[in-house]
Amino acid sequence: MKNTGKFIVSLDFELFWGMRDKISIEKYGDNILGVWEALPKMLETFEKKGIKATFATVGFLFASSKAELVNFCPTNKPKYTDENLSPYNGHFDLVGDSEETDKYHFASKLINLINSYPHQEIATHTFSHYYCLENGQEKQNFEEDTIAAIEIAKKSNVDIKSLVFPRNQFNNEYLKVIKDLGINSYRGNEKIWFHSASKSKEEKLGKRAFRLLDSYFNISGHNCYTFEEIKQKEPFDIPSSRFLRPYSSKLKMFEKLKLRRILNSMTYAAQKGKIYHLWWHPHNFGINQQENFNFLDEILSHYLKLNDNYGFESLTMNDLSTILQQSKING
Repeated sequence: MKNTGKFIVSLDFELFWGMRDKISIEKYGDNILGVWEALPKMLETFEKKGIKATFATVGFLFASSKAELVNFCPTNKPKYTDENLSPYNGHFDLVGDSEETDKYHFASKLINLINSYPHQEIATHTFSHYYCLENGQEKQNFEEDTIAAIEIAKKSNVDIKSLVFPRNQFNNEYLKVIKDLGINSYRGNEKIWFHSASKSKEEKLGKRAFRLLDSYFNISGHNCYTFEEIKQKEPFDIPSSRFLRPYSSKLKMFEKLKLRRILNSMTYAAQKGKIYHLWWHPHNFGINQQENFNFLDEILSHYLKLNDNYGFESLTMNDLSTILQQSKING
């Protein structure tokens, strides 16, 4: 039987942990606090449109208090050459005592809300937003970090099966680590040079410029993938197809181009029986919520049409992994 196309949605759920070394709370705080309104809206929208999404969640967010967070921290912390990259160096001083007083760093209530929706997956974005390519990172530290992420998730009755590497810093050396820990899939990067995994200091202006242009014009192709490509080795690499850039008033004249870029590739995937993987951060919807949700509604309405016409199906990353594993067993 011919495979029908699959629509994968993943979200990097990190609150302030993902931008701690670049952006102050004062500058980006509204985006973070907006998640507390935007994420429930996303879940309602996904439920209404039949979308099964993967929420790759930083392990820190499972804690409801600083004391609980510290209790789950691994003994061996990251040893980045740039100490500013580690949340354990200084940044912990900014963390409040509890979720009630600090909505920037804790999100156990939001995680419980996600968990209450039966068709959504909670995956890991590592415990500490671990940077897998930065100078000083080590396999042992990454393993302990991932174990901590798995353990703190268990307290919320979450069984971690999928992973998204922070800042898309995919590290081939760590694949055996996550496989041995029971993680079946991860989100890889688009197969083109300006989406290749790299250290923060190697993210040159040229790469960022091409990524921006590619959001509006088809430079890199549709970035859709076949079942045969993905199932060759485990854990399964379920690569990104497109980052859903949030609304920008400076670029609003190009919104239709951005939308057309996404819809055309979704249609291609549906017609060819391929996999299309769209991702973003909940905090991308923290501000300009009406514009961002209107844009998302256009995408999901198009998904429903493709579902009716071609059997285009929404799956979580773990759903797809299960299908791929069964396919390998059945030959």
